[in-house]
Amino acid sequence: MTEIAQIDVKPGSEKDFEAAVAKARPLFLRAKGGKGFELHRSIEKPSRYRLVAKWETLENHTVDFRGSEDFTAWRALVGPYFAAAPEVEHTETVLST
Repeated sequence: MTEIAQIDVKPGSEKDFEAAVAKARPLFLRAKGGKGFELHRSIEKPSRYRLVAKWETLENHTVDFRGSEDFTAWRALVGPYFAAAPEVEHTETVLST
């Protein structure tokens, strides 16, 4: 299962946001069911990011991680850079090459 979060950050805070995500990396890697993540930055809109996280199950993200102290730590690290609340979707792979 894949979580895709669109995150718009305050203009001028991009490098600090990227550093905060890098610092938060261990929180995702030790999360129950966490299988890694990637951070992508938009070329057309440089203050927009997509966080793509892999989870074993939907509940590993929505219940286990979001209900954990690590989620609170994640938001404390990256939240100050948010221009708005992230938009989060969960997807399943239907075709892969």
